[in-house]
Amino acid sequence: MSLPVLVILVVVGIAAIVLAVHLTGGTRRAVLADEAAARHRFALDYPGEHPTAIWLTRNRDAAFLKLDGDRTGIVQSFGSRFLTRVVTAADVKRIDRPSPGELAIASLDFTWRGGRYEFDSPEEAGRLAERLAPAVAAQGRSA
Repeated sequence: MSLPVLVILVVVGIAAIVLAVHLTGGTRRAVLADEAAARHRFALDYPGEHPTAIWLTRNRDAAFLKLDGDRTGIVQSFGSRFLTRVVTAADVKRIDRPSPGELAIASLDFTWRGGRYEFDSPEEAGRLAERLAPAVAAQGRSA
């Protein structure tokens, strides 16, 4: 078999695999329809938890759930699946506010690095920022 024919077969084969993955939903991003969907998805991994408030991002790819004490649950899309975590302010390295309704969160947890999250209102972003404010910043404010 000549080299040009082999190259063509490889390129066509890879393109066919990529197309098949895309058509079967492999490139679809998971979204949360509403607060109930976020609560349900979180309960699958943490059945004993009972969130008292939920903050959904504007594009519905993440939700933050207020739990007992200073703990916050996270449901975030990761491709076509969801990642769930429970964090506290001690797990947060930094929170920035690039715009009034947006948070950029940097985490100390290597399994969840944080991300950039846009909310429907600046008030929602502010409440979540206060809840997740890093412990070092909270100590500096009280001094």
